[in-house]
Amino acid sequence: MSNAATRTEHDLLGDREVPEAAYYGIHTLRAVENFSITGTTLAACPDLIRALAAIKQAAALANHELGLLDRTRCDAIVTACEEIRTGALHDQFVVDLIQGGAGTSTNMNANEVIANRALELLGHGRGAYGQLHPNEHVNMGQSTNDVYPTALKIAAAGAIRRLVAAMAALRGSFEAKSAAFADILKMGRTQLQDAVPMTLGQEFGTYARMLAEDEARLGEAALLIREINMGATAIGTGITAHPAYAALVCDRLSEITGIPLVTAEDLVEATQDCGAFVQLSGVLKRVAVKLSKTCNDLRLLSSGPRAGFGEINLPARQAGSSIMPGKVNPVIPEVVNQVAFEVIGNDVTISFAAEAGQLQLNAFEPVIAYSLFRSLGHLEAACRTLDANCVRGITANRERLRASVENSIGIVTALNPYIGYRNATAVALEAHATGRGVTELVLEKGLMGKAQLDAVLRPERLTRPQPTVAA
Repeated sequence: MSNAATRTEHDLLGDREVPEAAYYGIHTLRAVENFSITGTTLAACPDLIRALAAIKQAAALANHELGLLDRTRCDAIVTACEEIRTGALHDQFVVDLIQGGAGTSTNMNANEVIANRALELLGHGRGAYGQLHPNEHVNMGQSTNDVYPTALKIAAAGAIRRLVAAMAALRGSFEAKSAAFADILKMGRTQLQDAVPMTLGQEFGTYARMLAEDEARLGEAALLIREINMGATAIGTGITAHPAYAALVCDRLSEITGIPLVTAEDLVEATQDCGAFVQLSGVLKRVAVKLSKTCNDLRLLSSGPRAGFGEINLPARQAGSSIMPGKVNPVIPEVVNQVAFEVIGNDVTISFAAEAGQLQLNAFEPVIAYSLFRSLGHLEAACRTLDANCVRGITANRERLRASVENSIGIVTALNPYIGYRNATAVALEAHATGRGVTELVLEKGLMGKAQLDAVLRPERLTRPQPTVAA
């Protein structure tokens, strides 16, 4: 039996003993007992904790300006919030990220920690709620139903910024490889069959361009999550909040976070709608799908080293097999693929959770938060490891690429305007049947001279539009 000191706290269900050293209170204690689901607590999501503290700080300032909260309590709450925003007391945020109650346990965990730290600052003991109360003072003019979604949006904004930065760094590495490989000719492929020539630089340039497009889409999604419903309170009607509170708390919250937040035009609609989270998750799925496709390409292009494509070399990161000596696997693209699979699954979860809301509130925002922050964080980490541990170290097998072009039947397409479709078809068939190169056969048959053939097959002519040759 533990001899640790406790304090008695009371709620509508009765009395409970709370550890004296804890800054959280009875509501948090019950939530910990009820929701042992993921093993991942709020402490694992510092962005969300800081967002909650910013909201409570903004609310205290707004309520004080409106004459509803006295200066002494306001100052104590603000100081407690500022401490939490700089990293203090995060270990006191102990409720599971997935919980019933639409996020009420998260909101109350914040209310209780802030209240008890504020009480300390005022010279009172923890749990002395007659002096400063988690609900009456820290949660004044608020409801979980406006605090929680607003906190998710503020936290997501920071995570989006970090993801975009990681994507931009990865894009820069692909752009550098595109420039380095600009003069390397290779065969493009459609449906895994030889198509027409391109440069390896063009291939890597597409990976950079896809990232740039998705950075822009994330920027658009970030704009949507700047709309908040603070002041909505329970269902959007603003019950218990001062008429001027919604606009004022939005202004103070914008100042504190540095995010240009706006109050939703229709707070009833905003309180029940999870569309901004669905939109953001959809963009994250888009990023994941395209990033995974890129990694599929990197794995295929580096396959071998002797019996595969072998066109590029990925940096060796670790031994690849417990039984096959010398084997090195494309472990970095593989882990990024798996992150992509997770993000796609998270998007399904978020879609179902958003759809499952009923009437004036969606009770399933906690699983939206859990899934959304995993997608954001894991995609950021995936981009960073792909950049640092793979893309920067990629090299090209120039000789193999050159030989594949020279031996490919696909280059006959480029010769069609010069030797005619019938001759081109005949050369292609003979090359396929005999295994001889197209250039060798064209020269042997006298269809083109070597100088002309070399000029036509220059990378800059093969890989971009050229003037049509008269028949």
